[in-house]
Amino acid sequence: MIRWASIVFSLLICVSLVQAKDIPEQPPLRVESVQADFTQEKQLPILARPLFSKGRFLFQAPDSLRWEYFSPVHTVLLMYNGGICKFVQHGDRFVEEQGMGVDSMHIVLQEITGWLDGEITDTPTFKAHVKDNNLIILTPREAALANIISSIELKLLDRTGLMESVTLYEGGDSLTRMVFSAGILNENIPARLFTEP
Repeated sequence: MIRWASIVFSLLICVSLVQAKDIPEQPPLRVESVQADFTQEKQLPILARPLFSKGRFLFQAPDSLRWEYFSPVHTVLLMYNGGICKFVQHGDRFVEEQGMGVDSMHIVLQEITGWLDGEITDTPTFKAHVKDNNLIILTPREAALANIISSIELKLLDRTGLMESVTLYEGGDSLTRMVFSAGILNENIPARLFTEP
C-alpha cells in the first residue's frame, strides 16, 4: 500500500532535477518533462542500518509519472490520464497490485503546477520557508498530515533553483532522503513509458 509520505515525496521530486551545468543562467525554464536517476535512503528506529534503494523517475507535464525502483524490489508506479497503478515484478513479469489507496495523490498534484514553474511558495497544504537561499523547508498545515510528515526539506542546486535532493521527515528518527543525478530536462518521453511497466 502506498502511504501518504511516499505519495507526497514522489510528487515533490517533479519540481526538476538537472545538473547546474545543464541550465543556462537565465530565468527558470518551464518544465515540460524531467528524467532522473535517484538513490533513496530510508531510516527507521527499528532498522539497525538504513535501507538503500535505486531507481529512476520520469515526469511529463501535466500529470504523467513513472516512478521505478530497480532495487531491492523491482516496482513501478505509473500515473497517466488520471489513472494510477502499481506493478511489482514476479519472475519475468509484472503483476499489478490492487487496493493501493492512492486517492491522496490527486490532492498533491494540485500543488505541482506552481512548483514546476519554480515557484515554491505557501500552498493550502504546505507552508514554505526559505533558509540559506538553497534550502526550502515545507511544513504541513493540517494536523492529520503533520502526524505523518513533520517537514520536507528541498535542497536546491546553486544558482539554478533546481532540485538536488529531498528529505522527508516522518517524525521521531524516521526519514526518507532521495539524492538525484543524471537529470534530463524537457526531452520528449514516449507515452508508453507511463502506461506499461
